[in-house]
Amino acid sequence: MPRPLPLVAGCPSGHAFRMVGLDRLMPLGAGDPAVKIGVVDGPVAIGHPALMAANLTTVDPSGECRDATSAACLHGTFIVGELSASRTSTAPGICPSCTVLLRPIFAERSTAGPAALRATQRELAGAIRDCVNQGARLINLSVGLADTFAADNAALVYALDEAMARNVIIVAAAGNDGTVGGSCLVRHPAVIPVAGCDCRGKPLSRTNLGRTIARNGVCAPGAHITSLDANGGVVAWSGTSAAVPFVTGTLALLWSQRPRASTSELRRAVTTHRRSTGSIVPPLLDAWRGYTSLVKERR
Repeated sequence: MPRPLPLVAGCPSGHAFRMVGLDRLMPLGAGDPAVKIGVVDGPVAIGHPALMAANLTTVDPSGECRDATSAACLHGTFIVGELSASRTSTAPGICPSCTVLLRPIFAERSTAGPAALRATQRELAGAIRDCVNQGARLINLSVGLADTFAADNAALVYALDEAMARNVIIVAAAGNDGTVGGSCLVRHPAVIPVAGCDCRGKPLSRTNLGRTIARNGVCAPGAHITSLDANGGVVAWSGTSAAVPFVTGTLALLWSQRPRASTSELRRAVTTHRRSTGSIVPPLLDAWRGYTSLVKERR
C-alpha cells in the first residue's frame, strides 16, 4: 500500500491540474463548507500559513502535529494541503472552503519510512466510523495497510458497508507496491481506488493496478506533486498517496456545485470514462467532463 516514492522528473507548474480538467473546474468555486471531507492520515501542522483560513476540524485530540519532523506529520500536512491550502499559496488547494475533518491514524514517532505510515485494518475501520459519525460525505484514504488477522478484515468490511449505507464515498490509494491485484479495501464497492500516473498520464512504475482498480477507479497525477511541508514551506512528493486528493477534491467541488446530486451520480461523474475491456489500468480522471456530465444528468 502507499509509501513515498523517489521523486521523478516533475511536470510544469499547474500541469497536474490541467491534465485532469481541474484548471476549468476550480474557477467555479473553492468548495462549500457543508461538504465535509474526512482525512484519515497523520496529524497536521494547522499553523501553516497556507492553512490559516482553512476549515479544519479535529475529530481526535491528536489531529494537530506535535513534531513537525515526524513522518506522520509531514504526510498528513501534505495531503491536507492538497485539499485545503489557500488558492493564493505556492501550492494551491483544490477545495479550500470545504470542511476537512482531521482523523489521524499514523502515530508521531521517530521511525521514518513506510513502517511509520501503515495502519491495521481494525485501526482504519475505527477511523472510518469516526468520520462517518462526524458527518463526512467523502473520506480520503492515502494510507497503507499492515498485515492483520481475518477478524480485522471483517471489521474493515463492516465499516465500509456502514459508510456505503450512509451514502459516504471513500477514495483510497491503490498502493505503491507495483503489483497487480488489490486489498479488500480497494475491492469494496464503497471505494473509488486511485492509481498514480506521471505528467503524461502513464501509470507510475510502482503503482498497483488490477481489473477491479481499472473498473471502479481512476488514475490521477502522482509524480512530483507539490504541496505543503509541515515546517511552513512546500515540498514535492510522488506516489499514489499524493494522487488520491485530486479525486477527493474533484468530488468535493462537484458536490459543492451540485449539492442535490446523489452519491451514485457523483461516483459516475468521476469514474464513467472510456475503458479498455479487460484492462488493468484505470482511465485518467477528467474533472471537467465529470462536471458537464453531472450538469446534463441533473437538468
